[in-house]
Amino acid sequence: MRMPTEQVLVNLALYDGVQDALQPDRGIWIDADGMVRAVGQVDDVLAEAGATRVVDLGGEHVMPGLTNMHVHLSLGLPGHLADTVHGANLAELVLLMADSARRTLHSGVTTARLVGESRYADFALRRGIEAGAVDGPRIFTAGQALCCTGGHGWDADALEADGADGFRRATREQLRAGADLIKVCISGGIAGQHEAIDTPQLLDDEMAAVIRVAHDWGRKVTAHAGPADSVRRAVELGLDCVEHGYELTDDVTRLMAERGVWYVPTIVVSRCEQFFRDSGVPGWLMDRALAAGPRHWESLQHAIRNGVPIALGSDMPPHAGYDETTATIRELEFMVDAGMPVADALKAATTRPAQWLGRADTLGTVEAGKHADLLVLRDDPTRSVSALRTLHAVMKGGVAYRDDHGRLGVPR
Repeated sequence: MRMPTEQVLVNLALYDGVQDALQPDRGIWIDADGMVRAVGQVDDVLAEAGATRVVDLGGEHVMPGLTNMHVHLSLGLPGHLADTVHGANLAELVLLMADSARRTLHSGVTTARLVGESRYADFALRRGIEAGAVDGPRIFTAGQALCCTGGHGWDADALEADGADGFRRATREQLRAGADLIKVCISGGIAGQHEAIDTPQLLDDEMAAVIRVAHDWGRKVTAHAGPADSVRRAVELGLDCVEHGYELTDDVTRLMAERGVWYVPTIVVSRCEQFFRDSGVPGWLMDRALAAGPRHWESLQHAIRNGVPIALGSDMPPHAGYDETTATIRELEFMVDAGMPVADALKAATTRPAQWLGRADTLGTVEAGKHADLLVLRDDPTRSVSALRTLHAVMKGGVAYRDDHGRLGVPR
């Protein structure tokens, strides 16, 4: 198990997630518990820290670790990905997911929200990461996604149910396993062969049952959803978050903003032709995904314009290669291309996810009293989110898991 070392990082420019502007000449004191003890002018921090190891970052830029809010570490899209996942026994599956978790962390994602995994392996992986036996991001997980019989995700280990009573039981089964949130599929999507994106799949009493049980247990509900009408019905029933939202309208995004319902657009999934080709997915899936692209883009623009709270999520593996970067970083770039200011895009990947997860007191910003989850970049992220392409060091909880330049003591 890697343990944090008390140290002060100096000679850095800081984007702390609180202020939009970059702060030059900052120092960050990290204690032996991996928490940030102090942030401020270098001389002040050094004086407060006393005789502590000092690490000179050579003028580099530091920002909070990223949170990816739509992750499947056991992604089983039709094709060889599904063959690998479904052909693995439980031990093999956990190892496959552990490898993906390590790559996710190295890509700069220090917190991941899992929204549908296989055979409850995510809970074992979460325990392994928390115990220090496995390298990976902080995990918040929904366990298995919920769907109707034959609904979206049934062939990717979503848990099938029918009727209000059936969905109440399925929700409680995830809570019993230790789910931090609930994920429910209320419409068709890209990866279901015998459905369309705009196929409604849950009745109002079924959606209401999931939301009521989850809320009674203090958990939020997020929904895989495509068409505007399905989203509208779920929002009126108390839904907390929408995934994908391939066909949102101006009116529905206004309603989402009024009700405080969040949006995780995963815009990369309708623009990632090369990933689909590399993954060997069937032609019908790739055609459907790419055809959804124009309306999906409009949905994101409606949400930005109407002030819907938006959080970063890739659906593709966070570390997957995409246009000479990762799916996570490309998602942020697309958000900006769609009209989101850089400052808002950075918050969508840091502070806002921490708020949705109910962990704004310990995650999302670089402040005293929070976990030392830090990224080191060559370029300034407040000028362009593409600065994340220059990422070369990743720290979670005061431990450096990636250190390309050897400044933090992790072998390259």
